[in-house]
Amino acid sequence: MDDQQLRQLETKVNELIRLCETLNDENHALNDREAAWQQERSKLIEKNNMARDKIEAMINRLKSLEHKA
Repeated sequence: MDDQQLRQLETKVNELIRLCETLNDENHALNDREAAWQQERSKLIEKNNMARDKIEAMINRLKSLEHKA
């Protein structure tokens, strides 16, 4: 293998290394975003459950008032 071929191979290897580093950085960013979305989803589910409980309690109070009347 002559010097030119070796330099070309080295260039390609360096390009692959940079690509791997870029993909690794993107992967970390996507994992961070996914974690944030999961956390937001959990909060929304909790809020939804709280709202449902409050509505059910209101319905039960209305039903009890209806039976008293």
